[in-house]
Amino acid sequence: MKRVLKLMMVMALLVITGSAIAQPTSEAKRDRAYDRDLLGTREIIPYDHIREADVFWEKRVWRTIDFREKMNLPFIWPVDPFMQFVYDGIMNGELTAYSPLYDDFGEGTALTIEQLKVKYEGVDTTYTYNEETYEEEILLIPREFDYQNIKKIQIKEDWIFDEETSTLVVRIVGLAPIVERIDPFTGEPIGEELMFWLYYPDLRNILVRHEVFNENNSARYITFDDIFEMRYFSSYIIKEDNVYDRFINSYAAGIDQVLESDRIKNEIFEFEHQLWEF
Repeated sequence: MKRVLKLMMVMALLVITGSAIAQPTSEAKRDRAYDRDLLGTREIIPYDHIREADVFWEKRVWRTIDFREKMNLPFIWPVDPFMQFVYDGIMNGELTAYSPLYDDFGEGTALTIEQLKVKYEGVDTTYTYNEETYEEEILLIPREFDYQNIKKIQIKEDWIFDEETSTLVVRIVGLAPIVERIDPFTGEPIGEELMFWLYYPDLRNILVRHEVFNENNSARYITFDDIFEMRYFSSYIIKEDNVYDRFINSYAAGIDQVLESDRIKNEIFEFEHQLWEF
């Protein structure tokens, strides 16, 4: 009797063990040889304070960063697209978007989340012909935000020579995405427009939390904050401060537009270079 009882207990134990082994687990597994926890602890490095009395020279310029250029491909890395997490930051209230008509972030220029949703996530309506009823019907076409429609961003920055430190520093002030407008009915591009302006010092708190793919060393974090602060992007100047408040394309075209952009860039470089004697 005892032998039969022991045999039954062993069989029951084997059944329980087998079912436990066969039971699939939903526990997430680590996808690396070690835990990557440092990115969540990254913080922005604050800028040094600049006194107005120490500003010897200053020039404000506007630039365009084209994501389609090879150096700018990290902006459209599909694992963590730049414009997707920026737009999400606006939608969850972490960032404030400002009117594309004004880039001074003044009072009354802030846009609400509802205004942005209506413009970029609304519904387009058109009429279609019903061949069965021979009547026109309203067709609703929903729109969703698609980061792939944003191929450029515009940045506004100040170049300043600080007498106290005897250095030429650059500070990005604002950033504005440029969306490629798509016809909802044909799917064809119909032009570009500035979506909104973002105050860059506020944006840095989000940029520092998002990693950029490092093709040289996967163990070293590079964040989007590093990309901007280290100037690891390709761009071209589209405007400098001027009495008429004109963009370059309003008074130059073709190769002259490129030459004017290079002239402004070289002017900044030569100013710093001529301050020193070798």
